[in-house]
Amino acid sequence: MSTVAVARPARSPAWRRLIDFNLLTAVVLGVVGWFIGYFIGTRINAPSLTYFSQEAGENDIAIMLGYLFGVTGFLAGLGFLNYPIKRMLGYPPTLGEHESASEGVGRYFRLCTDHKVVGIQYLIGIGVFFFVAGLNAMFIRTELLQPNVHVFGPNQYLTLVGLHGTMMMGMFTSGILGPFANWAVPPMIGARRMAFPRLESFTFWLLMAAGVILITTIFFGGFQTGWTGYQPLGDEGTAGYDSYILFFSLVGVSMTFLAVNLATTIITMRAPGMTWSRLPIFCWAVLGTCGLMLLAAPELAATLAMAAMDRTAQTAFFIASNGGSSFLFENLFWVFGHPEVYILAVPGFGIVLELAPVFCRKPLWGYRTAVAGMLGVSLLSFFVWQHHLFVSGIDADLRPFYMLSTELISVPTGFTFLCFMGTMWRGRIRFTVPMLFCLGWAFNFLFGGISGVLVSDVPDDVTLHGSFFVMAHFHYVLMGGLVFTFFAAIYYWCPKMFGFKFNERLGKIHFWSLFISFQSTFGPLFALGFLGMPRRVVTYPTSLQPLNDWVSASAYVVGLSMLVFLFNVIYSLVFKREPAEQNPWQAKSVEWQMSTPVPVHDFDAIPEFGPDPYPYGVESAPSSRLAPAGGSA
Repeated sequence: MSTVAVARPARSPAWRRLIDFNLLTAVVLGVVGWFIGYFIGTRINAPSLTYFSQEAGENDIAIMLGYLFGVTGFLAGLGFLNYPIKRMLGYPPTLGEHESASEGVGRYFRLCTDHKVVGIQYLIGIGVFFFVAGLNAMFIRTELLQPNVHVFGPNQYLTLVGLHGTMMMGMFTSGILGPFANWAVPPMIGARRMAFPRLESFTFWLLMAAGVILITTIFFGGFQTGWTGYQPLGDEGTAGYDSYILFFSLVGVSMTFLAVNLATTIITMRAPGMTWSRLPIFCWAVLGTCGLMLLAAPELAATLAMAAMDRTAQTAFFIASNGGSSFLFENLFWVFGHPEVYILAVPGFGIVLELAPVFCRKPLWGYRTAVAGMLGVSLLSFFVWQHHLFVSGIDADLRPFYMLSTELISVPTGFTFLCFMGTMWRGRIRFTVPMLFCLGWAFNFLFGGISGVLVSDVPDDVTLHGSFFVMAHFHYVLMGGLVFTFFAAIYYWCPKMFGFKFNERLGKIHFWSLFISFQSTFGPLFALGFLGMPRRVVTYPTSLQPLNDWVSASAYVVGLSMLVFLFNVIYSLVFKREPAEQNPWQAKSVEWQMSTPVPVHDFDAIPEFGPDPYPYGVESAPSSRLAPAGGSA
């Protein structure tokens, strides 16, 4: 009996794979591009530089051109120019790139159009920068162990504060939408891919390039403006401020394209039966956040473009001595900056409302009310920005309007909160790790919201503005809200994303150590604010040292809780590798009905959706929202 040998596909040699379009090639071309741009910038006439740049012996034009050429080379090295060039040369259109599972981990280090790969890329990439920003926070609290300077100088301290805040606020704009919306939204609505697959990958790699640019600020003297980048401090700052401008500009571009892609996918690619009244609540949160991004992010990029021109082309948009206005920058920044808070918060609303029915085993209470609440927050968030300027000298007649609008935004926010509480009422709650993080969100966001109503009142804000009270407030809202929901989503979806279980006991240790230390860290900051301790100041009265030492010690425990999570990831996904069940949570949403690991094509056939989006607690309800005619892999 003869056998027929099956020819295996020829594998390209190692040297060919190294010089292919991948992360290594991108880094090389990025470095080359930076030096080319910097060289061109040095050949531009010196009189075009600002007074402050000349005095400091810096060349802002060269640095900015270096960054722009470097990013272009980086993206070209990843292969983003290949497709448009091929189309211009007459090659036929293609849909996907590097989606085959046979490419292994190599897919994660290059342009890939599989939405599941991009979601995991986002999760790991943002996780790395989250670790760097958290490390900066540990440095800040180390400096504040003593009332006088003892580790870092004042300039270095301000750079640490700016790096921490800027990286957190910039990178986490896509903290939930990047990993979880890219991964989960297509199967949730019955689509096999995103509307613009290459644009999806582009948003991720552009965000990673922006993060690297921000880190390089330490080589150019850092920036001392904090994450808000206020003028005229920015125009008078060192070349490190150029990194700030390029970072947030690229973040704004990435946010805009991410919003376009997700909104287009949800609006145009829903499967049969997926009407607006059946859309998963997480998808509603994504859609509301996309609206915020589309209106706020381009405005931020335009504002920073004007700041860059002030530093390089001798314009005077924000330079008062030449006819500009620093108040213009503050207003333009906060037109983005306060919707930015809800760009971070609204996806968290969607997470907790999506998970609550799963772990309470009952339908989502007040589905339409929750949708109205999230869309109401998205709308009202554009009418509150000047509450950041109550003490800046603005017209006093404007204060009542912005005080009222700020307090009104608590109404739709309260709708969302009450829908979560109503879903838990008389539910069969399972206290899994994801549900514990959702409950932690509820506790933190309640305190953050109450303190927010307090500082929205003008007399209170005049007293507390710029103090640690305000810092405690937004950490309860953002870290207590976004980060807790971020971990809830990780523990919930990662068994399907990676195909392995997390250790339950380590997950609960992570939650309780983080939750308790979080309260111990940021709760006392309210007291420090009342006692008059200002933000962004490296020294403080010796009478406040005991409370500061307590906060610093608690912050170290927060850092240790993150190491518990990291150990859980390594232990569960590298060493133990216990395969996850197809649907360990008995969830009824569509992504949990697909096989584990999820195939590249997601579905064998496009699903058809039934009438009830959350059929928990109904005996005759199917185990999924797929109608009998709709098959899933």
